[in-house]
Amino acid sequence: MYPALAVVKALLAADRETRKAPPEILYIGSKGGTEETLVAQEGLPLKSIPAGGVRGLAPWTVGANLIKLSRGFVAARRILREFVPNVVFVTGGYVCIPVALAAWLQKTPVMIYLPDLEPGLAIRALARLATRVAVSFSEADKFFSKDKVFVSGYPVREVFLKADKAAACEFFQLNLHAPTLTVFGGSRGARSINRTVSGVLESLLDACQVIHISGRLDAAEMRMRQKDLSPAHKERYRLYPYLHQEMALALAAADLVLARAGASTLGEFPALGLPSILVPYPYAGAHQEINADFLVRHGAAIKISDGELDEKLLPAVRSLLGKEKRLIQMSKSAQELARPDAAARIAQEICKLAGVQATEG
Repeated sequence: MYPALAVVKALLAADRETRKAPPEILYIGSKGGTEETLVAQEGLPLKSIPAGGVRGLAPWTVGANLIKLSRGFVAARRILREFVPNVVFVTGGYVCIPVALAAWLQKTPVMIYLPDLEPGLAIRALARLATRVAVSFSEADKFFSKDKVFVSGYPVREVFLKADKAAACEFFQLNLHAPTLTVFGGSRGARSINRTVSGVLESLLDACQVIHISGRLDAAEMRMRQKDLSPAHKERYRLYPYLHQEMALALAAADLVLARAGASTLGEFPALGLPSILVPYPYAGAHQEINADFLVRHGAAIKISDGELDEKLLPAVRSLLGKEKRLIQMSKSAQELARPDAAARIAQEICKLAGVQATEG
């Protein structure tokens, strides 16, 4: 979702620079998905269709979701006939299957963006229908036809490219000169990370300030944990169930990040030059392991398995925050992976498919 929003901003910026009329943009998402709220906050029109996953689920759930996907295809066909787009841009997830198929049948060019290093089932299925495929890094282009794929980089929102540490610390009322750890695990949270952090919270706060985005599922439990802290520890702890635009500030304030290894880590952490401790979600197929290994291989992160988190988290945080030279090197390694022009590059390709000339971003 966030890469798509970054590309939308780049499309709108290109049209402002050329003084052309802004493009008509319609966002299609899944019913009940997070995008229903966030896309509306960005001021974009949104249509929701039924969709559901089929991997790693019980047979009855798979059957129900296949029915949802069929209904989603019918809904997508109706939406695209009414909207008549020049290009359809998809970024993965099962909701993209009915939309891309409907676009292909309507002979509308389809551009795919792969945020991860390896495609999942949905992207693998859709690649044959796509006109162009954008990937974040050259390691991913081997999965696609050479005449379709290009390396774009990971499109991050402009707010990440402009985030400033001093302003971020002021926003969160933190000491600019004290080490800061930012912890997060997605909109719903990462339960194992939250529970491990809760168990060693005082020790963590002795070592650093903590910005903790707990996710909504564990928010109440973590609020109770916050109440048990001493006044000195409370002064060094910032707890939030979820952050949207402020997420860039939460990362900019950090000297180190503790997180899962979702696709956003490949774009947002390099954009800010952030060293990280990555804990891949063990039930996400191989995607998060591959993402984490990529950043580790490039010297930008260390990896801890979910099962070893209780044992290894606190020593890892203490070790990294106590070695400034290593953090600086990890930060440089992360920055070397950044592609700040990624959103503009994808926007240019979309304009080409639509037969529209775009300016260089």
